Amino acid sequence: MDELQQDIAALLQTDTEEFEHRVAAEVKTLKAELEIGTFDNTQALIGLEYEFYAVDDASGALRRVPRSLLELIRFEKELGLHNAEFTSSPQPLGPHGLAAIEHELQSAVQTAAAATARVEPIKLVSDGFWVIPPTGETAEEYFSDTTSVNGFSLARNLSDSPRYHAMEQSRTYQPDCRLDVPNVTAQYQTTVPATLTSSIQPHYQMPIAAELPTYFRYAIRIAGPLVALAANSPLFPPSLYDEDATVEDVLDRGYLENRVFVYESMMNDSDRAAKVRFPRDVETIAEAVDRVARDPSIVPARREVGSRFDDTFRHLRHKHGSYWRWVRPVFEGSTRAAANARLEFRPLPAQPTLRDSLSLLAAVGGLMEGLVETDHPVISLSWEQARENFYAAARDGLEADMQWITADGEETRAIGELYTDLFDHAQRGLEGRWFDADTAAAYLYPLRRRADRRITPASWKRERLRRHGDQGYSLQEAVVAAQRDYLGVQDGTLTEGTFAEWPGV
Repeated sequence: MDELQQDIAALLQTDTEEFEHRVAAEVKTLKAELEIGTFDNTQALIGLEYEFYAVDDASGALRRVPRSLLELIRFEKELGLHNAEFTSSPQPLGPHGLAAIEHELQSAVQTAAAATARVEPIKLVSDGFWVIPPTGETAEEYFSDTTSVNGFSLARNLSDSPRYHAMEQSRTYQPDCRLDVPNVTAQYQTTVPATLTSSIQPHYQMPIAAELPTYFRYAIRIAGPLVALAANSPLFPPSLYDEDATVEDVLDRGYLENRVFVYESMMNDSDRAAKVRFPRDVETIAEAVDRVARDPSIVPARREVGSRFDDTFRHLRHKHGSYWRWVRPVFEGSTRAAANARLEFRPLPAQPTLRDSLSLLAAVGGLMEGLVETDHPVISLSWEQARENFYAAARDGLEADMQWITADGEETRAIGELYTDLFDHAQRGLEGRWFDADTAAAYLYPLRRRADRRITPASWKRERLRRHGDQGYSLQEAVVAAQRDYLGVQDGTLTEGTFAEWPGV
């Protein structure tokens, strides 16, 4: 802890004005490289970041992952001590590339399961929210567990990254640290409640960097429909619910994808422009760079030059780490030859199975190809409507009132027409990247099934909650029982099955 405290203190002493001068100089360097085509590539690539959380194998209660175990299973740390993150190798968007990511992910999860079985009685869970707190603790106690070191109050259950802890000590940016959704209202002193959430983040790397604004416009217009399909965080740890909340209240007023609202209410500073938000369109790639550069810094740091090509804009990359838009551009490259511009699609929760998460990756990749290739008219959907779609989807899932523009230019609010058009273009995009029709359809099937049946992981959990409530369970009992139902079915389907095979789907 002493070393962590020293690192935090050093970060907080960084000269912000000097840091911003360095960022401004690096922006010029990055724009010059973009202008001469350094970030162009021969083909589209995809990748995936995948967050898991750990639970006790027997009870389903949240477990902290020992750092030594994290190294053993070759996963990366994330915000919470209970998290473990997998990051795929970037692969060409095509049948072999997507299969390579699938096999890499399955192998990593199976290897982790075997390793943890030998060392600790824990398992990794793929889910939008954790619900059952550690044995002997409430969620509030887990969130509020802190220690004082030389005047710094440090959250015990936050990963030991100086940057994470320094955010909570910063005088220039103070996250609200508040939960504020229907049936759940609470104020905290740290950002640890943000670790309720686990996400998947598909990446799409476009061949021509200058075309990023077009892909970006499409990405933020598909955000709402994909969030509606992916919704998987309708339930909170039982002790977080308002004292008078009931099962009926949660079913009547609760949101389906709370992750969006939790992250915004926890991480944004109400006295400053929101950092976690739905992004606006950009007209040029230079404007995309400027957006990152102008975003307020939280924890500026002096970064030493290394051997990477993108160290030429290392301070801008550092700043990008807290550029928390739900879709954001990324500019990276370990070497000049590997330099790339890509989109990071961030609003999706982790899914019930690996193949469901891969289905979303396939959909994002296919849509980026299919919509751009056909010059799809949904690009003219107003930004305001795309934003409205996004938050409606997070609130109501597939029951959301969303507007779409179909391939023939017709506006529609019919959910069937929206998803028929969306999947047709995802399929077309995949087939344009050498997928045969059957393989493309198989990757998209788990999502098509949800749209056809109007069932998502969130609505499945809510139905389980309803059943347990009908059996006379209290809200607290019903939430835990519904979560254990989810964990129990996932046990047999995580690596090889799909949500479409779950009972009731």
